[in-house]
Amino acid sequence: MTTFSEKPAVLEACVASVADAVAAAQSGADRLELNVGIELGGLTPTVGLLEQVKDAVDLPVLVMLRPRAGGFCYSALEKRVMVRDAHVFMERGADGVVIGALAENGLIDHELIERIREVCQERELVFHRAFDLLRKQSEGLEKLIELDVDRVLTSGGEASALAGAGGILELVKIANGRISILPGGGVRAATVVEMLQKTGCTQVHGTFKVLKTDPAGNVCEGSFPVVDPDEVKAVRYVLDRYCSDRH
Repeated sequence: MTTFSEKPAVLEACVASVADAVAAAQSGADRLELNVGIELGGLTPTVGLLEQVKDAVDLPVLVMLRPRAGGFCYSALEKRVMVRDAHVFMERGADGVVIGALAENGLIDHELIERIREVCQERELVFHRAFDLLRKQSEGLEKLIELDVDRVLTSGGEASALAGAGGILELVKIANGRISILPGGGVRAATVVEMLQKTGCTQVHGTFKVLKTDPAGNVCEGSFPVVDPDEVKAVRYVLDRYCSDRH
């Protein structure tokens, strides 16, 4: 089994509002992924939202670059928007960006990732779960390493990180410290330790959502997802306890 780092496990929370960010930070999150439209898999947030989140919390905030719902093969016009958004987010204090982009042949869109890497400069670049759509994940991981991507979010190609733990462990071995592997998908307090044990990872990503009802939602869907602070606290507790027990 891959050995763990001496550092406690890093807890990354997906947030879609200032209230989400504050709740996650107060409940023990170490890092935030900022997007909107979580019910659509996460979309690019506004600059105003980024600025308000950065004002509200003292945590690294990485911003999603995803201009629309659906798949991850983008048109030339969409790519221009993504590059422009990346520039603006860097100017407004983002600590990095999260992107997943595939070419028409089903492989990583290396040209777009190269352009975003240039924009990010020394700040973090993360490839999200579009990675799980790759047919040959080992080759994809090597390409992301070549492109100087810092981290890849993955469920090991399965519906949840626990179900894909075997695949994630293989990616950890292939990465060999050259890129960070971030397990995500169905991460909950009841299963996170088992997932860490099976993968050898030292960080996790979760949405930790519950539904909140908007009383004025009679025209459209009246509920929307928000961060569940109790679940974030529970995950934080079991992570800290697990790391403490190991040392």
